[in-house]
Amino acid sequence: MASNQNDSIPFYDVFGYYEWTLTLADPRTKGWPLVDSPVPTLLCVLAYLLVVWVGPKLMRDRKPFDLSSVLIPYNLAMALLNLYICVQLFVGSTQLGYSYICEPCQQSFSGPEMRIVGAVWWYYFSKVLEFMDTFFFILRKKENQLTFLHVYHHSTMFSFWWIGIKWVPSGSTFLPAMVNSFIHVLMYTYYGLSAVGPHMNKYLWWKKYLTILQLIQFTIALVLGVNGIVTGCEFPLWMHYTLIGYMISFIVLFGNFYAQAYIKGHKIKQFEINSNSLDLKSKNKAE
Repeated sequence: MASNQNDSIPFYDVFGYYEWTLTLADPRTKGWPLVDSPVPTLLCVLAYLLVVWVGPKLMRDRKPFDLSSVLIPYNLAMALLNLYICVQLFVGSTQLGYSYICEPCQQSFSGPEMRIVGAVWWYYFSKVLEFMDTFFFILRKKENQLTFLHVYHHSTMFSFWWIGIKWVPSGSTFLPAMVNSFIHVLMYTYYGLSAVGPHMNKYLWWKKYLTILQLIQFTIALVLGVNGIVTGCEFPLWMHYTLIGYMISFIVLFGNFYAQAYIKGHKIKQFEINSNSLDLKSKNKAE
């Protein structure tokens, strides 16, 4: 009997720790949709991963769907939602004189603070809406887009931002949400234009610069996380360490994507052009 009790201690320790963390949760978001319990967020992520696994199998023997009529309004709506989030965060943080280097999370119910808290919730909720990006890839049979980076990015962002809205929905949390939502305005604008048709391709030369902006964003967030630890910023220490680890994973994955897509890809394309040129010269000499 003693052995069984000892075996159960770790579970009670973990559950007790979780209950203790709930006492530190921000009271301003208590009762808000999807916030009180991690269960809805975890179920959404599990359902997402299930669709990623099963979806391509179900589409294997089917023709890809033409979703042009859906993609254009979807991308427009997502661009507008991210623009709203970005503006709300910028206005609220400006009114409060927020620091871009270190801003403690003040559990204030003032108008500007609640503006930020509300925008952070919408930012968190937008991450579950972004699951549709993946579902559209599956329906259009764009399996080459279902990379580890894509799935990792979408599933973890929704999970991590539940932590943000639950415990630190203001303070320094505002900056990564504001910058990322701005980049998503550009990204969904790009996707919306590309969905219009092939004739728009000549206006979409700036795709690689979106990846560069993302890499700059991750690097700045990493530096701010390190700076927060070094200077003793009054923000949860575990959040700084989590941010640093998460940003390193993004820098590695997005950096590899950029290298494969734009550096290695450019070299391969240049090699093909040179090879074709040499073949043409050889053919002319033979003639």
